[in-house]
Amino acid sequence: MRNILMTALLLGMTAGAAFAQNAPSSSPTPPAVSTTNMETKTTAAPVAGANSFTESEARSRLEKFGYTDVTGLTKDNNSIWRGMAKKDGQSVNVALDYQGNIVGK
Repeated sequence: MRNILMTALLLGMTAGAAFAQNAPSSSPTPPAVSTTNMETKTTAAPVAGANSFTESEARSRLEKFGYTDVTGLTKDNNSIWRGMAKKDGQSVNVALDYQGNIVGK
């Protein structure tokens, strides 16, 4: 009888520990600003969100990735910096989101 009680006690403790573990979150946390040489980290770019880049910082980031003659940078209603620039000799519309993603078309 004592062995049965000990076994039941150990099984109860093991099951309790398993239930105490946290399940993985189903909502992903947005990544921080990219520090790599990738222009865009997500196919959903540009991503709307509170953009903390100043106009000067946005321009510098675009230039870092090969865009020149950056003009008309304005922040839209989704806090995405938008403007015009040149890349590889072509004029393109550019967008920079709060994650640092750059989209040039």
